[in-house]
Amino acid sequence: MSRIASVTTYALSVPRPHQAWTAQEEMKAWSVILTEIKTDDGLAGYGLIHGSPMPRICEWVARFGDNIKGMDALAHEIVWQRLFALTTPRPGAIAAEVGGRADVPAPVPRGERVQVMAAIAGIDIALWDLKGKAAGMPVWQLLGGENRPLHTYATGGYYRPNASDAEYGAELAKFVELGYRAVKLKTGAGDAATEAARVGAVRKAIGDAPDLLLDMNAPYDLPECIEFAQRIEPHRVFWLEEPLHWYLQPADFAKLAAATPIPLAHGERELTRFTTRDFIVEGGIRYVQFDATRAAGFTEALRVAALAEQHGVMVAPHTAPEIHGHLVLALPRCAFGVESHGGRDTDPLHYGIFRQHPELRDGHLIIGDGPGFGLEPDWRFIERHRA
Repeated sequence: MSRIASVTTYALSVPRPHQAWTAQEEMKAWSVILTEIKTDDGLAGYGLIHGSPMPRICEWVARFGDNIKGMDALAHEIVWQRLFALTTPRPGAIAAEVGGRADVPAPVPRGERVQVMAAIAGIDIALWDLKGKAAGMPVWQLLGGENRPLHTYATGGYYRPNASDAEYGAELAKFVELGYRAVKLKTGAGDAATEAARVGAVRKAIGDAPDLLLDMNAPYDLPECIEFAQRIEPHRVFWLEEPLHWYLQPADFAKLAAATPIPLAHGERELTRFTTRDFIVEGGIRYVQFDATRAAGFTEALRVAALAEQHGVMVAPHTAPEIHGHLVLALPRCAFGVESHGGRDTDPLHYGIFRQHPELRDGHLIIGDGPGFGLEPDWRFIERHRA
């Protein structure tokens, strides 16, 4: 039996050469946390975490590593449940002087749930990598899938100082020249009319054939988003991603879905299957973008995928195609594809952190057949870019 011997994190950051914004925040660097789990019989598994603040997430991974040391490294469900249980009260978890037990950890602080769920994600993904390596199989095969070219889209159009609509169009047209059949544009930083003009300029630049997806980063209330959707309908938009303010809930998404024929995509910032369930069942979304590297890991992503299939919703995981591609390969009925960010120039971190990267061929990514996720870290790159 392989038992967990150590858990280590490497926080990495590559500065962006130019200022860039979404509708929500400034993007100063490409950042990720690499999680490494070693077993007592010499195996090493690797996971990725996208989240912030990175030092605090790393602290939680270290604390959880102490908690799971010595556990069966192949028992991912048991490890996941032990860590997730720390987010809620349990009998004996209060202070000893009021009836608690010293051997029962207190619940993690409510205000740190985002960082805690990110820490669980990195550990869980690394355990899946270990499981595949122990079996001598890629994760997609372990899940009963088969290898095939994966549909992918390239994301760009981050806001830049003094950039024109035509420049954003030229940027996404370059993705099409590379072979992508679908591109995604950052939107939402302006009012409905301004952003609709920007979308129109990009559609003109890329031509009629490629799919055009919009990543909105929660910019609008319901009336303004309905106006925006109506303005862009002539431009054949494939989906509206995160279209509504963060505090608007499934009922609001359902109203938006009823007001526009453009499909809605959502879910990358949901922490568990429970809130994601409500957007799937009640919110009218047609693409669910749960991100295993941001919250709860691969184990929870599989639960989300099973729920999506039952409701006729497509799975389109957010970013990290080298990880999420294995999930998509195991979903023959409800998988849309994966997200990319172009090539080495526009995604230097994820092309540099591992020695291998999915290869783009004819608008599709090709996932390898190495054991686990088939990824081995480039330690020279990692040492250069440790945060």
